[in-house]
Amino acid sequence: MDTTAAQPTADRPVFPDGYGIPHTAEGQLTWADVEPRLERSMHYWISSVRPDGTPHSVPRWGVWLDGRFWYDGAPTTRHTRNVEQNPAVTLTLESGTEVVIIEGHSEATRAEADDLGARLATAFAKYADSGYSPAPDSWSGEDGGGLRVITPRRAMAWFAFPKDCTRFTF
Repeated sequence: MDTTAAQPTADRPVFPDGYGIPHTAEGQLTWADVEPRLERSMHYWISSVRPDGTPHSVPRWGVWLDGRFWYDGAPTTRHTRNVEQNPAVTLTLESGTEVVIIEGHSEATRAEADDLGARLATAFAKYADSGYSPAPDSWSGEDGGGLRVITPRRAMAWFAFPKDCTRFTF
C-alpha cells in the first residue's frame, strides 16, 4: 500500500461578508499544521445521513493513517447502515475552537495482518489504556472485521478564526 498520501491544496473558504475571512493566503494553515491533530486525537465525531434524509452523528474511536481515517464497528449499527446507502460523511474533532472538519466518503475495507493491519494495530495502541487493542489480523477476515475507511474530499480548519480559516481540497 502506498503510504504517501497526496497533499491537498489550500485556499480560503467562502463565507458571507462580515465574517472577516481574509482575502489573501497570508495566515492560512498548512496541511502540516492540521494533520497532526487528526493523528493524535482520541475522539472523533462522524456524521452520516439516514435513509429518510435526517442527520445522524456518532462519536468514534479511530486512527488517521496514510491520509485517511480508519475505524471499525458492527455492520448492524445505524451509522454503518447509513453509509452503506449513502457513503457521504463528515468527520470532526471535539474542539469548537481548534476546528478540523473532513468531508469525504466511508467504505468497508479489509486490512491484511502483515502490512496495513499491523500498522493499524500500532496506531490503535493509543486506546490500549481504555482496554481496546486490536490485533493485526483483526481486519483481515472476509468481512474485514467491520473495518471502514473515510477518504477525504475536502477539509476546513481554523485555530484562530477568522484569520487562519483554511479550506483544503484533496
